[in-house]
Amino acid sequence: LPWGQEALRKIITTLAVKNEEIQSFIYSLKQMLLNVEANSAKVQEDLEAEFQSLFSLLEELKEGMLMKIKQDRASRTYELQNQLAACTRALESSEELLETANQTLQATDRGDFPQAAKQIKDGVTMAPAFRLSLKAKVSDNMSHLMVDFAQERRMLQALKFLPVPSAPVIDLAESLVADNCVTLVWRMPDEDSKIDHYVLEYRRTNFEGPPRLKEDHPWMVVEGIRQTEYTLTGLKFDMKYMNFRVKACNKAVAGEFSEPVTLETPAFMFRLDASTSHQNLRVDDLSVEWDAMGGKVQDIKAREKDGKGRTASPVNSPARGTPSPKRMPSGRGGRDRFTAESYTVLGDTLIDGGEHYWEVRYEPDSKAFGVGVAYRSLGRFEQLGKTAASWCLHVNNWLQVSFTAKHANKAKALEAPVPDCLGVHCDFHQGLLSFYNARTKQLLHTFKAKFTQPLLPAFTVWCGSFQVTTGLQVPSSVRCLQKRGSATSSSNTSLT
Repeated sequence: LPWGQEALRKIITTLAVKNEEIQSFIYSLKQMLLNVEANSAKVQEDLEAEFQSLFSLLEELKEGMLMKIKQDRASRTYELQNQLAACTRALESSEELLETANQTLQATDRGDFPQAAKQIKDGVTMAPAFRLSLKAKVSDNMSHLMVDFAQERRMLQALKFLPVPSAPVIDLAESLVADNCVTLVWRMPDEDSKIDHYVLEYRRTNFEGPPRLKEDHPWMVVEGIRQTEYTLTGLKFDMKYMNFRVKACNKAVAGEFSEPVTLETPAFMFRLDASTSHQNLRVDDLSVEWDAMGGKVQDIKAREKDGKGRTASPVNSPARGTPSPKRMPSGRGGRDRFTAESYTVLGDTLIDGGEHYWEVRYEPDSKAFGVGVAYRSLGRFEQLGKTAASWCLHVNNWLQVSFTAKHANKAKALEAPVPDCLGVHCDFHQGLLSFYNARTKQLLHTFKAKFTQPLLPAFTVWCGSFQVTTGLQVPSSVRCLQKRGSATSSSNTSLT
């Protein structure tokens, strides 16, 4: 019957699949048998080598200690033999003197007696026997050259195969996130003197709480850590959190990973919004170059044809993932957002609270460059700092060099030398906008304002280029300066 054939075919197929599984399993069992042979030979060889090195060490120690005993014996023998020879000579001399004295006493000739007696008296007075110390110069006790291996014997008897190390415990209270660095501190739940090193793994994520099994970013690995803490430096905090885990390793084996932890990495992250750019600016994510040909219609059309037009905002590209609620929508009419001599581009993330910090490095031979913040309402013909809706530091290398703070069409000349990298710190609620030399953290100028609308990072460049660094935390040194109060700075007086 057809139905019977179909059922039989299914059963046969199932059996064939099972057979393949068994064949594969047989192959893996044979492979494991070979591995057991090879691995047991390897660990046996390693064990022999470890014991051999222990025997060699004991042999070396024994040789050194025997040498010490021999040297001690030789020096004592030398001292005692010298003393014995001196005593023997003194004794012989005394016996000769005694013999002479006895003979003199028995002599009948009394006439020579006084002279002989004087010679004997002088001889006895000068006898070596009186100059000898009758105390041995060295002891014959050698008990200080004994060893007692009772403790070492107990240690050796306790020798076992290496245990698998326990999982470390990460100490969140001691761990620190500051200045785009993370210091992670951990401890072992029980003492283990055999630990050779630790391995730290970390990855960036946008999710708080326990790390997810499936995550876009792979774990990054730091090996060979000898201490129970480690500092990762120079990180870019372009995601909101980082996951961390640590494992301990001895010479043979690694233990389990610690319970993973998630630390918040607060930082201001934004990109430049190409859709808010002047058409003479070539915008690429975080870098901008002034392009004299940028305004030519055929050039723009050609770029749009290639799919590279300014209307293709990075905000909406699929690679961006879900945009943050603060990210700007593509906004007002694409590439003519700024025009005429307002060579301006804005950031794509609003500032409506908190503290934020970013840095910008510009090409020193740019003819004009500006960095600051602006309200969204900044007009398309308006230049940074020339309106009440924007605040900036401006560098001009055209005709004469000037370095000024600008707001509401007022400019204040700054005394400081112009750094090639500027740091911008915006404290929205306090109404403070401060500019720093990004390298030395020297304060260049502070605006005090009452911000009535959300702000956007704003930049302008003419005949030059610049690059922005985001994902930065407010540096500790800037926080300290801010706390001390920038009211003392002379740069606050003329502009608000």
